[in-house]
Amino acid sequence: MAVRERPLSPHLQVYKPLYTMVLSILHRATGIALSVGSLLLAWWLVAAASGAEAYALVATCLGSLPGQLLLVGFSFAFFYHLSAGLRHLAWDLGYGFEKRTARRSGALVVVSAVVLTTLLWCLLLGGAA
Repeated sequence: MAVRERPLSPHLQVYKPLYTMVLSILHRATGIALSVGSLLLAWWLVAAASGAEAYALVATCLGSLPGQLLLVGFSFAFFYHLSAGLRHLAWDLGYGFEKRTARRSGALVVVSAVVLTTLLWCLLLGGAA
């Protein structure tokens, strides 16, 4: 029996990155980021329960510039994933499949994630002053 040559699936380099493709990949990436970020939340909670010295270490790490950037990224991932999840919920209900509507809702997801992240950090930093 002869082995037949089967065609290979094209690689990602073959595809032109489409708006919807990028949004879908970003939705998956933010889901992964939220899963990994939950370890950061667990570290913070364990430190809070362990005492002042452990909590001070976490507060120092998260208060540094890299820590603050990590927290901003985590909050963006949260708001993006939330917004994209609501978009997917609308799709599950049968709404928003028209090309124009899908592009608008995708733009709305990105804008809402940026606006909500900015609003959160303005409130957090403004409340600390």
